[in-house]
Amino acid sequence: MAVPVLAVTSGEPAGVGPELCARLAERTWPARLVVVGDIDLIRERAALAGRPVRVQHHDAATPAPAGTLEVLHLPLAAPARVGVPDPANARYVLGLLDRALAGCVGREFAGMVTAPVHKGVICDAGVPFSGHTEYLAEHTATPRVVMMLVGGGLRVALVTTHLPLSAVPAAITPQAVEETLRILHADLVARFGLASPRILVAGLNPHAGEGGHLGREEIEVIAPVLERLRGEGMHLVGPLPADTLFVPHTLAQGDAVLAMYHDQGLPVLKHASFGGGVNVTLGLPVIRTSVDHGTAFDLAGTGRADPGSLHAAVDLALTMASAAARSGAAVV
Repeated sequence: MAVPVLAVTSGEPAGVGPELCARLAERTWPARLVVVGDIDLIRERAALAGRPVRVQHHDAATPAPAGTLEVLHLPLAAPARVGVPDPANARYVLGLLDRALAGCVGREFAGMVTAPVHKGVICDAGVPFSGHTEYLAEHTATPRVVMMLVGGGLRVALVTTHLPLSAVPAAITPQAVEETLRILHADLVARFGLASPRILVAGLNPHAGEGGHLGREEIEVIAPVLERLRGEGMHLVGPLPADTLFVPHTLAQGDAVLAMYHDQGLPVLKHASFGGGVNVTLGLPVIRTSVDHGTAFDLAGTGRADPGSLHAAVDLALTMASAAARSGAAVV
C-alpha cells in the first residue's frame, strides 16, 4: 500500500523554517515528506545549526532512503542571511506555497504543512499578504475558511481571527457563526473521523451575556443559530461562558470548542500545548496544517529552535489525510 506524500514548505529563508525542515530527517515517518525550498539553503542551515543531514532532490518515482531529506528544489531569488529578512525573497516564499498547493490540488501530495513566513517582509515587497490562511483561501477560491488550533488535548476554532477587539462584536453575525459551525462540523467528520462531533460554543460577552444584562449577542445572534443547526442534527452546546467553558469537566463533554474571537480561546490552548500546537485551516479543498509559532529570527542558525510544533503539524496532517481517505472525502 502506497504511503501518503506530504509537502512541507520551508518558509521564510532568514528564519528557523529551513533548519526545522531539515530536522524532519531525524525521525522515521509513516509517509514521504517532501520539503519545498532551496536545497542548498536547507543543507547549509542544517550544518550551521549543528545538525547536518543528507539531502537529495525529490524524485516522485524514487523515495529517499531512511535518514535522507527529499527536497523539491526551488531556488532563492537572492542570497539569504540568517536573521536578516530580505523582501527580494518574498516571491520565492510565495512560490513555495504555490508549488505545494498545486501539488495538493493535482493529488501529487495528500496535504501540505507550512513553516512560518513573515507577513511584513512580504508586504514590504509590495505584495499585500495577511497570512497563509487568507492566501490559500484566495488561491483556491474558498469563500470562508476557519482557523483551528490543536494541542494540549484541545481543538479550538475561531469565528473571527485577526481583528481589533473593538471590531469583533459587529463581525459576530448569524451568517458568520453558522458558516463557521458548518465548516467546523464538516471537517471534524471528514478529516478527524468523528461521526457525530460535539462542539462547545462560547458566548461573546462575560457570563455569556448574563441573560442580556451584559450584552445581547448571545440571545439575538448565537443562540438562534445553534437552535437552528441542532434541528439539523448537530450536537452543539452553548452559548457557554468562556471563563467556565475551559475547565476539565466541561471540556470532557466536547470534541472541539468554537470561540468567538482570537484571544478568547487561543491563550488557553497555547498554555496547554507548550509549543507543540498546530494551526489547521478548515474549509479548504486541501489539507493544510502549520506550526503555531513565528519565524524566530533570533534563533535561526543557533540549533536551539524546537521542532516540536513542526513535528506535531506533520503528525496531524497525516492523521487528517488518513481520516479523509477512510471517509472517502474528496480532497478537491
